[in-house]
Amino acid sequence: MTGTQNVRNFCIIAHVDHGKSTLADRLIQACGGVSDRDFHDQMLDNMDIERERGITIKSNTVSLQWKAEDGQTYQFNLIDTPGHVDFSHEVRRSLMACDGALLLIDAAQGVEAQTMANMYLAMEYNLEIIPVLNKIDLPAADPERVLEQVESELGIDSDLAVQCSAKNGLGVEDVLNAIISLPPPAARHDDPVQALIFDAQYDAYRGVVLVVRVVAGVMRTGDRIQLMHTGLECKVDELGLLQLQRVKTKALEAGDVGYVIAGIKSVRDITVGDTITTMDNAAEAPLPGFKEALSVVFSSIYPMASDDYADLAKALDKLALNDAAISMQKISSAALGLGFRCGFLGLLHLDVVQERLEREYGISLLLSSPTVAYEVTLQDGKKKVVDNPTDFPDPSVIQGVMEPYIKGSILVPEKFVGAVMQLCQNYRAAEVAIEVLAPGRMEIKAQMPLGEVLFDFYDRLKTVTRGYGSFDYELTDMRPADIVKVDILVNKEQVDALCQLVHRDKARERALHYCDRLADTIPRHQFKIPIQGAIGGSIIARSNINALRKDVTAKCYGGDISRKRKLLEKQKKGKKRMKMIGEVQIPQEAFIAVLKTNEDN
Repeated sequence: MTGTQNVRNFCIIAHVDHGKSTLADRLIQACGGVSDRDFHDQMLDNMDIERERGITIKSNTVSLQWKAEDGQTYQFNLIDTPGHVDFSHEVRRSLMACDGALLLIDAAQGVEAQTMANMYLAMEYNLEIIPVLNKIDLPAADPERVLEQVESELGIDSDLAVQCSAKNGLGVEDVLNAIISLPPPAARHDDPVQALIFDAQYDAYRGVVLVVRVVAGVMRTGDRIQLMHTGLECKVDELGLLQLQRVKTKALEAGDVGYVIAGIKSVRDITVGDTITTMDNAAEAPLPGFKEALSVVFSSIYPMASDDYADLAKALDKLALNDAAISMQKISSAALGLGFRCGFLGLLHLDVVQERLEREYGISLLLSSPTVAYEVTLQDGKKKVVDNPTDFPDPSVIQGVMEPYIKGSILVPEKFVGAVMQLCQNYRAAEVAIEVLAPGRMEIKAQMPLGEVLFDFYDRLKTVTRGYGSFDYELTDMRPADIVKVDILVNKEQVDALCQLVHRDKARERALHYCDRLADTIPRHQFKIPIQGAIGGSIIARSNINALRKDVTAKCYGGDISRKRKLLEKQKKGKKRMKMIGEVQIPQEAFIAVLKTNEDN
C-alpha cells in the first residue's frame, strides 16, 4: 500500500456548471483509472438523471494512482461534489474527509456565489485550497479578469492558480502536479480507530456500503466495530479502495479513503457523518463537525391512481436506502386518498426524487404545493412545529408564528443592482446590504423568508439579470410572521389537499390563482359550482363554474308565456335539489394544473 506521505485526499468544489465532473473525468483518464473502451462522460455520475441534466446530485469517490515526474507514485483519493446549494450538506461531508480542495472557477463566468460559499466551507475545515481556472479555451474566457477576482474577492494569491481546459485536456497535468503540493494526511497509525462515514451506498446483495475516511488507527477485515453516534455494533466483512469498481484490501490505514461492508441492512440504520471505532480499542470521542441533514422543504406525495399506494410505499423505501436525507410519514387526504408527507433538502432535491420515482419505479405522482416548517406558539405557551397546512391550529388558539429566514448572497453585474433590489423587496427582504467586490461587480446580501425564496426566486433572478446573477443562501434564524392558512372550498366543501400556509399579504393573490386554475380545469356540472379561497370564515377569493344548460322550453311552440315559466321553475327546483345532494368530481388534472406553477405574479 502507498505510504501515507504519498496519499492526497482532496475534493473538487465549485459553483453549478463550472466543470467539476468533466475535470474529474480528465483526472481519471490521465491516471489510467479507466480504459478508453470503458470511458464515458461523467464517469462518477451514476444516475441517468445526473447525466441528462448535467448536474451532480451525490458526491462520488475514486482512488487513483499517479506516477509523478520525480518517479514517485501517489495515491489520489478524489471526491467529486455537487455544486447546487440544495446539496451543500454533501459538500460539507466531503470536505470533512479531505486535506485539500480544488476550487474550480469558470474562466468566462468568474467567481460566483456558490464559489465563495464553498471556499468558506473549505476554510472552516482548514483545508488547503488550490484555485483552478477551467474553460480557458472558450472564446468568452477572460483569465486575467478572473485572476483579479481570485485575489480581490476570494483573498487567494493568484500565483497559486492553475489554468486548464477540462474539456480538451489542456493543463490537466499541471493540475495533477498541483495536487501533489497539497498536504498528506496525518500519520496516526497507533491511535484507536476513528473513521468518518461521509457517504453510503446500497448494494442489493451486500447491504449498505459505507464510504469512509480513516483518520486514525488501522481497520482490518473481521474487526468488531461500533458507530459512535447511533451505537450500532457489527463486524467488518470486507473493506477496500474505490477505483470505479470496489478493490478489496486486507486493511485501511490512517489517511486512506475506502469502503466498509459490515452486513448493515438499511441506510436508515446509519447516520452519514458518524464515526466508526473498534470494540476492542475504542476511541474516547467521535470526530468533531457532525451535522445531520435537515429537511427544509415539505410536500405531500400521492399516487395518481389509488391502487398504486402499495407500489409507492415500496418505491420510497427503496429510494431511502440510497438517499437517507428524505424524511417521510404516512398521511391520508379525503380528496386524494393515502400518501406520504416527505421532507427534502430543497426544491431541486424534491424535483429529483419525484423524477426518480416516476422513471425508476414507473409510478405517476401528484405532489402538493411545497411548504417550509413554521414554529407556532399557542395561547397556553406550548410550541408546535407545523410543516403540513392541515395541522395548522385554529387562529383563535395561536399566540404567534415564527418562520425560517435565510441569509442570501447574490452576485451581480452593477447594471442589474436596481432590478435585483426590487426583486428582493417583492420577496419580503428584511435587510438588504450592497458591497462592491470589484469594478462593475456587486454583492447584495439580503435577509429573506425561506418560504418566499424556495419556489421561483432563483428563476426570476436569472431572468432579471439575463443569466448573470448567482445566488447562495444559508439558514439563519426564526422570525415572527403573520402566517395564515388559506383553505380552498369547492361547492362549499374544503379540499384538504389544496390548503396552504402563506403570509397574509400574499394570501389573496395565491387564493385567486388557485380558484382561477380550478375553475378552468374542473368540468361543468348540472349546477353552478362556487370555488372559494378562505381564511377561517372569511372568503378572500372566488371563481364560478357555470352550470350545464339545457333548453327545456325548446318544445314549447306558441301558447301562453306561463307555460314556459312553469317549465323553467320546475328546472330551477331540480337544479336546487341536485346541488344539495350532488358531489363535485374534481379530476386529477385539476390538482396538477394548480400545483404545476405556484403563482403567475
